[in-house]
Amino acid sequence: MTDAVIRRAEHADLAAIVHLRREWTREEHGDIADPGFEANLAGWFAREWSRRIIWLAEVAAQPAGMMNLAIYERMPRPGRALSRWGYLGNVFVLAEYRNRGIGSRLVSAALNYADHNGFVRVVLSPTERSIPLYERAGFGPADALMLRTPPPWQVSSV
Repeated sequence: MTDAVIRRAEHADLAAIVHLRREWTREEHGDIADPGFEANLAGWFAREWSRRIIWLAEVAAQPAGMMNLAIYERMPRPGRALSRWGYLGNVFVLAEYRNRGIGSRLVSAALNYADHNGFVRVVLSPTERSIPLYERAGFGPADALMLRTPPPWQVSSV
């Protein structure tokens, strides 16, 4: 395990989030020239801030990883208490910091938040590579959800 600090991101951390997202894309798809990326991410960050929590992992005060939890509130109905659930996403750790427990600590931060705030469930869409991480955190197959994917002609190539 490394001396990583796991903490909730703040508005001032946007540059770190941009950096990590660029590195993730570079690792998966190579260098992609996108002059509007930073502005797009900043706009997304501003829109999502009220319903999404982002955690950062830092090593020696430098960004090493990130993860976020989108919060959904169920519509109230008579006789049922208000409830929330979360969608865990965008877990990423820079290659040089992998296999040191940082990913597990990021996931634990989100799950602890969900447990302390009475979430009825936390869901995610894992990549093949990430399945062992999530299984170690207690995730398993989902039998209660359904999925609709758009027709192939509607799917963007990005």
